[in-house]
Amino acid sequence: MLENLHVKNLALIDETEVDFGPGLNILTGETGAGKSILMGSVALALGARYSADMLRSGASSGLVELTFSVADEKIREKLRKMDIFPEDGCVTLSRRLTDGRSVSRINGETVTMAALKAAASLLIDIHGQHDSQTLLDRRNHLALLDLYVGEPVNAVKAEMAQAYGAYREVSARLADASMDEEARQRELSLAEFEADEIEKAALVPGEDEELEARYRRMTESRNITRAVAETYQYTAQDAGANASDCLSRALRALQEASGFDEKGEELYGQLMDVDSLLNDFNRELSEYAGSFEFSEEEFAETEERLDLLNHLKAKYGKTISDIQAYAEKKRQRIEELKDYDSYIGELEKKKAAELEKVQKISEELHRLRVKYAAVFSEEIRAQMSDLNFLDTRFEMRVTDTGKPGANGKDEGEFYLSVNPGEPMKGLSEIASGGELSRIMLAIKTVLADEEDTPTLIFDEIDAGISGITAEKVGAKLRRIAGSRQVICITHLPQIAAAADVHFLIEKGVDEDTVRTKIERLDKEASIGELSRLLGGSKVTESIRRSAREMKELAESDR
Repeated sequence: MLENLHVKNLALIDETEVDFGPGLNILTGETGAGKSILMGSVALALGARYSADMLRSGASSGLVELTFSVADEKIREKLRKMDIFPEDGCVTLSRRLTDGRSVSRINGETVTMAALKAAASLLIDIHGQHDSQTLLDRRNHLALLDLYVGEPVNAVKAEMAQAYGAYREVSARLADASMDEEARQRELSLAEFEADEIEKAALVPGEDEELEARYRRMTESRNITRAVAETYQYTAQDAGANASDCLSRALRALQEASGFDEKGEELYGQLMDVDSLLNDFNRELSEYAGSFEFSEEEFAETEERLDLLNHLKAKYGKTISDIQAYAEKKRQRIEELKDYDSYIGELEKKKAAELEKVQKISEELHRLRVKYAAVFSEEIRAQMSDLNFLDTRFEMRVTDTGKPGANGKDEGEFYLSVNPGEPMKGLSEIASGGELSRIMLAIKTVLADEEDTPTLIFDEIDAGISGITAEKVGAKLRRIAGSRQVICITHLPQIAAAADVHFLIEKGVDEDTVRTKIERLDKEASIGELSRLLGGSKVTESIRRSAREMKELAESDR
């Protein structure tokens, strides 16, 4: 859930922090106090569009920071796949705002805007008047149904996507394979030439590396041979002046001292070891020099073979394994082209089989959606009834388009009639903005146990409602808050009374500067704010009693 919001230098906000709680968090305040600024700050931290005029007057930079505690293992696993790892169980999303640009970070590490939005989508869902407009696009309706159905439809959708992918793949192969006789003969001739060229080369895995090492040795052999010969000259070859002869003379000279005392014997032994090591070195040096001996014929053969391998690499692949794989692919293609009619026939059979599978799975998917659409619609209608939609008919119609795709062949649309006797019409044709907000709330209530986003924010959910309807909206928000954190801005006391945690947003003047501050209210202070919402500037004892009763009734309904 959202643990903390930190905002600095944004519009009327100098600097403020809010520690949210579990359940239903309600924010209230007078018009213009900065409620919308606060929600705008959250949206900015989640990747909303930013412009420099959003900064507080006179400020060169601003900051919005959200800290989430992440307990759900499914969400933690999704974050891990994005290389995001909670620190002490928390993930912090932040956005540093400067003149005309912004920098996004997750747990202090700079990320792209796309990465910020992807992470935010797992942690929080903001629902406002604009989001209700998604209901006007019927393409979103089927996705809501699938979310409601969950695993039964998801399993079939996965089969559908796989089957349709296989069908598209074989269809593409068949389209690519279509050619006339002249084109077939031309491709066959080229394939046979390429396969034959590779086969004649008799490639051996790893020989290119071995040849390159040998060729390098050969080309460098003159310098190496000269260096080895000079070394051998100093250690063993120069008459009377090489290291080996000098050591022999030294040994003869020291032999007498070796029999005099222990130290002489020790030194003589050390010199004997040096002589032995030098003899071993001279033998290995001689063998090493011999390894650089090769004929001009060997050099020419090595160079020619390397040229052939590099030629094949340039045409068919970067490695010998790539070239051999290319040859195998060409041999398969040769077989297909030699028996072309049979090959095309097999592709057509496979395409027909894949299409049959697509049709079968799409039919199963359609039956599932039709079955659950009726249940989904009835649950939404029941929730709408609780939200004061009286005598309302609501249904979802799933239409078979006859054109399967990766998501099946269905189109879905919500239909509504808000007055008795009126025909059912598409939601986009008749619903007002306020009605859309309540319908979306009804849908969110139905989907409360299906969605796994831990924090929901509702802004402007009270647009166009009052009285009993507002009380019922509050009850619905409380219902959703039973399984996740809900944050809601409202100006209606009936909704505010349902709060588990109540915040007051106020605007004040400090040293000729207008600032917005946020205060967490205890129960008595919350009742005082409810009284203000009920009575305005004149709060009587009667209004205060009504506010207390409203609060206590909301609490008893939990």
